[in-house]
Amino acid sequence: MTVMAQVEGLDINEVQDGYVVYQPSQDRVHYLNTTAAVIFEYCDGLQSADEIIAQVASAFDVPAERQGEIRQCLDNLVREGLVAPKA
Repeated sequence: MTVMAQVEGLDINEVQDGYVVYQPSQDRVHYLNTTAAVIFEYCDGLQSADEIIAQVASAFDVPAERQGEIRQCLDNLVREGLVAPKA
């Protein structure tokens, strides 16, 4: 089981409908909408990707056939360097 964690060194600012995250290592700013912000929050270094997906799906009452969208969002957070598997 690989747990997911937020990358250290991010400047995270809550806004009305999500987060604005500054990534100093890349000098990039990311806007996370409400759903992405919730997924990002679940990446606390204690839960696996599957556990995160299950919890978000439960919280938002997402049917099984649409849970791939949650995984895709989590994969995007990883690809953008905001979340990574915890070593």
